[in-house]
Amino acid sequence: MNDKSIKWELVSWEIFYDMTRQLAYLIQEDDYRPDIIIAIARGGYTPARILSDYLGVMDMTSFKVKHYRSLDKQPGARIEHPLAADVSGRRILLVDDVSDSGDTFDVAIDHINTCANPIEIRTAVLHHKIVSKYKPTYYTREVREWHWITYPWAVMEDMTAHIRKMSPAPTTVGGIAKNLRAEFEIEVPTQILQDAMRLRSMKVWGE
Repeated sequence: MNDKSIKWELVSWEIFYDMTRQLAYLIQEDDYRPDIIIAIARGGYTPARILSDYLGVMDMTSFKVKHYRSLDKQPGARIEHPLAADVSGRRILLVDDVSDSGDTFDVAIDHINTCANPIEIRTAVLHHKIVSKYKPTYYTREVREWHWITYPWAVMEDMTAHIRKMSPAPTTVGGIAKNLRAEFEIEVPTQILQDAMRLRSMKVWGE
């Protein structure tokens, strides 16, 4: 993926929380009362937990579908860690952060139906990209012009990945900030850039 050909949106914690509130109200207004919430790991963990709070659903579980790593798309989607709970006979709310290609939901729903016999599966995300072949039951925002979205729980992973791709490699926070403004027209908090440089120097996310 050529970074210069895409737009990049950074979602703050405040915006994320407000979007998840809106998502919960959409589900409530539709009078859907799930028995259990299933998060698709890793992106679905945080929105699923907030939804459980707003919807009053105490029962939660998860499984992992591997597809993306930072700014690079891995070929295909597959189950990496399977569903451990028996969800037969239950109404499910399946949660992820974004519906991008649709592959993740196709694999996830097939996995649940293979493992169990639920009464119903409905899906929820924060962002639904219209290029996705799968349309979630509930979503807060519709994305008509495809762009990369970084949620607050993935900002270090994505930021360090982008810093690795910068050429020439910046040696200062100011240099990184200048690059991001030039390529993506985004302003990133200084603390985030400092943390990303520190993690990169420690090779937390590799080289």
